Amino acid sequence: MGGVMAAHARRIEIVAEDRPVLEKWAGARATERRLVDRAQIVLLAGEGRPASEIAARVGCSLPTVKTWRSRYASERLDGLRDLPKSGRPLTHGQDVRARLIALACTRPPNTPEGVRRERWTHRELALEVGMSESQAHDILRGADIRPHLTEYWVMSELGPDFDAQAAVVCGLYLDPPENAIVVSIDEKTSIAARQPARADRPTRPGKPARRDSEYVRNGTTNLFAALQVHSGTVAGMTAKTRNQWDFIEFLDQLETEIPEGQRVIAILDNLSTHKTQAVETWLEKHARWELVFTPKHASWLNQVEIFFAILTRRLLKHGQFTGTDDLATQMLAFVEHHNLTARPFAWTHTGKVLAA
Repeated sequence: MGGVMAAHARRIEIVAEDRPVLEKWAGARATERRLVDRAQIVLLAGEGRPASEIAARVGCSLPTVKTWRSRYASERLDGLRDLPKSGRPLTHGQDVRARLIALACTRPPNTPEGVRRERWTHRELALEVGMSESQAHDILRGADIRPHLTEYWVMSELGPDFDAQAAVVCGLYLDPPENAIVVSIDEKTSIAARQPARADRPTRPGKPARRDSEYVRNGTTNLFAALQVHSGTVAGMTAKTRNQWDFIEFLDQLETEIPEGQRVIAILDNLSTHKTQAVETWLEKHARWELVFTPKHASWLNQVEIFFAILTRRLLKHGQFTGTDDLATQMLAFVEHHNLTARPFAWTHTGKVLAA
């Protein structure tokens, strides 16, 4: 019986430099499952394990064990990788590929009926250059071109005053004047008080929480917020509307909350309600206040936007609100809770959007 067992236990010699690679493959979670199994087969074969035992431990067939054991013996690590697949290779020359890539970077023409089109499909591009859809997809993917995707963005207007305006704002963040409080002010508008049409199902082992995709609209409201840049605390006010009078009401609130005797420098965007005659009149009556405006389309300079991102992620995105009053109460409560552990945001002066 022992002689029969020895005949099946074909031991293979593992090259010393291959062993660390095989052990890494065999224990890796991210490695393709087939390669994990093959590495385990070779390692067990290197211990002199019988093919039947290896098949049972790895969970594969006996012929599979013999195949990969032999492949390693003859070709080492290269023998464990898949051979090139059969099938018709890509036969299109560089000129055809270049034409495909160039075409994918253009807007498609109108249809014969005059319908304006905005984006190519892979099928349309393939027909234009005379290849299969799958080949067009592979070539474009290799060139990192995705004609089916669109990324939306707003470019800051780099006018002659952009650098100077940005420098003023960043300077206030990094080195504010003595005895001055710098506040970053903005409005988050049309916040929806939404409530799922049916109650949520809580999470269970193996299953995430479930929420009905239908919801009830219970109105919208607006949130005015002012971030004290160098303490990280936030003041908030909710309002049904967002006009110059609401803005002035919020300034009145801030005026009572900020200690007397300190200069207040408020950083804002270029919204028209921030620049009305009524606002100018208010500023004339409150001499300690100064408004500094960010460059146009440069919201990344306004630090209060970071707080709005936190509010959205932690409350608004998953919250349920029975009405605008409930929504307003929850937002102001969130502001109070935030202030308990508030810290200033780190400003790196790189021009990139700050992370929340």
